[in-house]
Amino acid sequence: SETNTGEATEFVIPIQTKPYVLMVVGVNGVGKTTTIGKLAYQFKKQGYKVVLGAADTFRAAAIDQLQIWADRVGVPIVRQNMGSDPASVAFDTLQSAVAQDADIVIIDTAGRLHNKVNLMNELTKVKRVMQKVVADAPHDVLLVLDGSTGQNAFEQAKQFTAATEVTSLAVTKLDGTAKGGVVIGISDQFKIPVKYIGVGEGIEDLQVFNKFEFVDSFFK
Repeated sequence: SETNTGEATEFVIPIQTKPYVLMVVGVNGVGKTTTIGKLAYQFKKQGYKVVLGAADTFRAAAIDQLQIWADRVGVPIVRQNMGSDPASVAFDTLQSAVAQDADIVIIDTAGRLHNKVNLMNELTKVKRVMQKVVADAPHDVLLVLDGSTGQNAFEQAKQFTAATEVTSLAVTKLDGTAKGGVVIGISDQFKIPVKYIGVGEGIEDLQVFNKFEFVDSFFK
């Protein structure tokens, strides 16, 4: 499969995969839900049919926040009550997406790091259950990191890459190029491509990461 090496400029997915399942991981507070909402907005704008799944069932706020984004963007969301089994939410979301002939499914997952073993087990279970519906899901595991936290972002990347296979990164809160070094550093150290960068609060302020443009911005 073709990997995005940081040369893309558009919000696109491989056309041969439907539904394309994107699982999003990351601790709470890094802009995970916001990133999902902005991604849903961008994909919908490209003409894709998007379904969201609220599998971060540990906090009621996480479910409510994703609901707000779903309403704002105008895409369906599959949710259960707080405390329900995340894998069950993921399963329902994929079944719903297949029934609706959706192009893209974005699954929000829990961001607790206090116990890596629990996190690992939970993410493994979510993946396994999703594969009952879509055999090769997830097609992308996106780790969201807060670019303004420097060393902390590195630590989170280390923890999550140990707990599950992360295939791409989104780095948020990059409102100044000085913080950009974090993006390059994490991508290099973990050998995982940065796909998206968040550069502000607005719905349009999530960008496809283009390494050429990014490096250029340092010299302007």
